[in-house]
Amino acid sequence: MPAPVKPAKTPYIWQHPGWPELHFDASALAHALDEARLEQGKLLGLLDAIGLHSATEVVRELWVHEAMATAAIEGDALDLSAVRSSVSHKLGLHAVRPSNRHVDGLIDVMQDATQGHHEPLSDDRLWRWQSALFPGGTSGLQRIAVGRYRDHVQAMEIVSGTAGREVVHYRAPPSAQVPAEMHQFLSWFESTRPQDKLAVSAPPTLNGLLRAGLAHLWFESVHPFEDGNGRLGRAIVDMAIAQDIRAPTRVFGMARQMQAQRSAYYDALNAAQRGSLDATPWLQWFVQSFAQACRASQGVVRQALDKSAFRLGAVQCGLSARQTKVLDRLLEAGNTELGGGFLGGMSTDKYSKITGASKATASRDLSDLLAKGLLRVDGVGKATRYAIAIEEWQQPSPT
Repeated sequence: MPAPVKPAKTPYIWQHPGWPELHFDASALAHALDEARLEQGKLLGLLDAIGLHSATEVVRELWVHEAMATAAIEGDALDLSAVRSSVSHKLGLHAVRPSNRHVDGLIDVMQDATQGHHEPLSDDRLWRWQSALFPGGTSGLQRIAVGRYRDHVQAMEIVSGTAGREVVHYRAPPSAQVPAEMHQFLSWFESTRPQDKLAVSAPPTLNGLLRAGLAHLWFESVHPFEDGNGRLGRAIVDMAIAQDIRAPTRVFGMARQMQAQRSAYYDALNAAQRGSLDATPWLQWFVQSFAQACRASQGVVRQALDKSAFRLGAVQCGLSARQTKVLDRLLEAGNTELGGGFLGGMSTDKYSKITGASKATASRDLSDLLAKGLLRVDGVGKATRYAIAIEEWQQPSPT
């Protein structure tokens, strides 16, 4: 008679008898929540103060960064200009290049999650989101189940490492359980959704940030699709936060923060998917990351203010079309400290290529911009590099 199989010391979260009744220690999270709400308020206050045109530019840049980040977490490097063009199209701004189906699908999902935050999240809606991510029905060269939950008999595992040396980080519920698991999740998500108007006698509602964190953990633990779970899980976070503030915004930058702390993100998520149903450590990480994301977005808003002030001053300087074009390119590249910056800094050669001017004209133009205080210079000779003269902006590293 074979020996009985011993239960795993750290069963996956969905294997607990109490699943999916996640719980947390509210008092342990109180300080982090206060800090997150403070940073959220600062960000929303900055956006209110900068005016409609600048706010639209900021929303575009934050949306672009979010799209790039949520794809990069999955190892998918999107073309920046394609993302910027797709986002500009969605915002009704001038798009500089044709659309890309792969990019447009992700942008559509992100838009629907926030713009349609007041609509219920359903099986069909999730299926359409996942279909949008894979318009050709493939992930890379591999055909995958699209527009439906996974139904393969093989275990759904999160693995890393080379063939033969794989490390299994997580194993999701069997495919046969997914419909029932998602029914529970979607019912909870709808029942905990903040109401537009709270009745005086209404019971206390679940804190919106904690709800977003729990939703992400729950969805990723079920891992209902053959591919695209990470991007959809982060779209659900955006949707939950939009529901929390009752506004279709995606300016908080959670995907960008998760990408910046990718290892910590995966570690925190993996730890929460094993052991007990106590989600407190995961929520602590999630809420603190939200606060950090808000601070980073505040930097993007301040950068927009810097750009507006700089352009206002530059208009008074009687610049040529060539000079204006180059300054716009440098401003568009942004601040190096915020992950932007014109690669290697501006040089005479680069100026000449951008404008079509001779090197002699490029040198005179750059010297004029330097004299007018619109550029600053670093290096000498062939190593001379120019950057936008905004005091708070870091100088790009020469290449």
